[in-house]
Amino acid sequence: METTFMEPREETTTFDYDYGSPCEKMNIKNLGAKFLPPLYSFVFIVGLLGNVMVLLILIKYKRFKSMTNIYLFNLSISDLLFLLTLPFWIHYARQNDWVFGHTMCKLLSGFYYMGLYSEIFFIVLLTIDRYLAVVYAVFALKARTVTFGIFTSIITWGLSALAAFPEFIFYESQKDMDNQICSPRYPENNEDKWKRFHALRMNILGLAIPLAIMIICYTGIIKKLLRCRNDKKYKAVRLIFVIMIVFFLFWTPYNLTLLLSAFQASFFKGDCERSKQLDVAMQVTEVIAYTHCCVNPVIYAFVGERFRKYLCHFFHRHIVIHLCNYIPFLPTEKLERVSSISPSTGVQELSAAF
Repeated sequence: METTFMEPREETTTFDYDYGSPCEKMNIKNLGAKFLPPLYSFVFIVGLLGNVMVLLILIKYKRFKSMTNIYLFNLSISDLLFLLTLPFWIHYARQNDWVFGHTMCKLLSGFYYMGLYSEIFFIVLLTIDRYLAVVYAVFALKARTVTFGIFTSIITWGLSALAAFPEFIFYESQKDMDNQICSPRYPENNEDKWKRFHALRMNILGLAIPLAIMIICYTGIIKKLLRCRNDKKYKAVRLIFVIMIVFFLFWTPYNLTLLLSAFQASFFKGDCERSKQLDVAMQVTEVIAYTHCCVNPVIYAFVGERFRKYLCHFFHRHIVIHLCNYIPFLPTEKLERVSSISPSTGVQELSAAF
């Protein structure tokens, strides 16, 4: 079965012979090679700009005094780690030839999944952080420290590397007819088991467990908010709640399609048309899933009220003021007055902005 090419691929053959007779998939392959690289190039550019801006805001205003901000910082790093692998897969898709060598194949495949898993884990940590802050506010004052945030972040990156460890081990640059491919070389006698393990791992670590934790946490948060009706607490959890909902709306179709694809021999054995439909579904859901990298910064801008103030201050202070030297009709005095006012006045934590 031919996988979508933005995920590190398992094979690049035109025909799939698992169906008793050749199952020709050239049209699907050509469709993906034509439309997906431009889409993922757009995702890369928008996601890169958005997440770099989030990092600049966090670093510029030195607001690493809360556990929430540490997790938000690491979430953006996770997005960037994932995004920085995309240009290599785009080139691979266009050329249908892996030219970056054996070591880069292993590293990029591993970092690709490490970025994916770390993003999931940090969203879970942000959810737990908000749960403690709202439901167990007194306990949270002692538990939600910067030291604990750094410690849990290090542990999370270690768990993400462990989850992506099979990709670091099995992916290799291999010869396939006249071209080189970057694909996993599983043990021949257990190849199907490893493919199914990959799909189950994605669905368990990337969907089932995080979803269960988030349902438990937000059920407790909603109950607490309904009792105290505190608008400030509502605003404090709104951003993380939106991030969680958007993440699962984007990733659930892809995870379920991946699971169905791994077990398709049990459901659609010998059905070439169903296999083609599943390949198309993989490409469509993959496009939806990967756009999550450029969604989080947009959520920050529209949901985080104080983040918008930081962003406006940064924009006026470092961009608009300099444009006044070239555009004389801009209201220079007003802009200087706005940029001279610190958006952090009276603010103890950037987390309140989210």
